[in-house]
Amino acid sequence: MKKQLILSLLSVLLLVTVATAQRKVSELTLVYDATVSTGDKEPKLADAFDGASTTVYIKGNLSRSEMVSALASFTTIHDAKTGAAVLLQEISGQKLLIRMTAENWAEKNKRYENIVFTTSKETKMIAGYKCAKAIATMKDGSSFTVYYTNDIMTENVEYNSQFKNLEGLPLEYELVQGSLKIKYTVSKISLNPVPASKFDIPKAGYRELTYDESRKMGSGK
Repeated sequence: MKKQLILSLLSVLLLVTVATAQRKVSELTLVYDATVSTGDKEPKLADAFDGASTTVYIKGNLSRSEMVSALASFTTIHDAKTGAAVLLQEISGQKLLIRMTAENWAEKNKRYENIVFTTSKETKMIAGYKCAKAIATMKDGSSFTVYYTNDIMTENVEYNSQFKNLEGLPLEYELVQGSLKIKYTVSKISLNPVPASKFDIPKAGYRELTYDESRKMGSGK
């Protein structure tokens, strides 16, 4: 009986230690730097991404992702509560605002449905956090590599459909765009409160389109 009591206490202490080590946050800012590792055949597309940065803001149910390069900028504002989103695009002086319903959002991200992450024993330090390596496999058979930490977890797991099933926070990952392989690596993590104004939708200065209209134009894919 005494041995069983000791084991029970040890189990409780272990659970408390794990819970303490893993920090779940409702507000977070991540800054990723992008590098293009391949793509000599598409230099113009490579120029659009190489040296770009992506900033992700999370505040409760709301998230905002900004990708800025020398040639263009793309911003996504998503409300996990309603599932709706707004895309802001600025390319060569043309500014578009694309509204998306929850159904549009699901359609846009359907390639990430049922994505499976297989974690390996390989680890590395990124921005001061120990990260585990995982291979993500999508339903079409394609895959990519991601390094993630479970020291920090976001309450809003809907902020990025690509990592909805990942049991941690992605600090480095790869994306394939045509013949390009783009690697995003976190350079800054902030746990400070995010201003609510980050999620305001512009009321002027943009040409507004529906998601279906944008697809016909080749935007909002």
